[in-house]
Amino acid sequence: MERQRWFEIHDSRWFPGYLRDLVTEALEAVWNTNHTYRPIAGRLREALQRSGSDCIVDLCSGGGGPWLGLYDDIARGQPLAVRLTDLYPNARLIAARCGNGNDRIEAQSGISACSEPVDARCVPVNLRGFRTIFSSFHHFDPEAARAMLEDAFRRREGIAVFEAARRDPLTLLSVAGVGLLSLRVAVMQRPVRASRLVFTFLLPVIPATLWIDGLLSCLRSYSLNDMRELTAGLTAPDYAWEVGEERSGTVPIRYLMGTPMRGGGGRDL
Repeated sequence: MERQRWFEIHDSRWFPGYLRDLVTEALEAVWNTNHTYRPIAGRLREALQRSGSDCIVDLCSGGGGPWLGLYDDIARGQPLAVRLTDLYPNARLIAARCGNGNDRIEAQSGISACSEPVDARCVPVNLRGFRTIFSSFHHFDPEAARAMLEDAFRRREGIAVFEAARRDPLTLLSVAGVGLLSLRVAVMQRPVRASRLVFTFLLPVIPATLWIDGLLSCLRSYSLNDMRELTAGLTAPDYAWEVGEERSGTVPIRYLMGTPMRGGGGRDL
């Protein structure tokens, strides 16, 4: 296993929850502004078609992940329900997406948020659908990452892991730009919040955390060989794994996808 066991500031228990939300929201605003994950839209759309699923359960969603900007590229006018989940649900996201707290899917976007904590290693049985996880897989140690993949495999649910972090000089250099981009997106994000402006410009906690955690994310990222190692032994005639990189965008996206055959969902081994 090539991955290194580092930590990240906003992952730490001592880091205040309100600052964690601001950091993840800033990072996601950068992703959506730059369309970082748009290059994988076609690949994910094809995986959904192969699995016969029109429902996605997004894991470790933070403040929404890239889905607020990626949804239309995936759906292409077809019915698609996306449920955003997290072990530490973002209260503002819940309020914006759930209305009266009933977790109903918004008609205009097909995106809803789960108000209950969801452990990506053991997804509740009532949350059925193709699972996605963006830029969070490296937060899990190998044992937890394996458990996440094994849970999807055992339940015959599709799963797609997408990571922009890599241990190469170009990516490490580009991470510095994320902190700078957060300054620009902070004045564009709506609604305007005093806390966001204070911790971006007056006390630059957000850009500093994005820069430091971005470097640490690259150092603790899983290589393609690591991803193959994590899926070793998870084999069945009705389930296929795919590991690779999508290089059609500015930032190469590393992916690991497990796809059940059509009609193979919901069975335990």
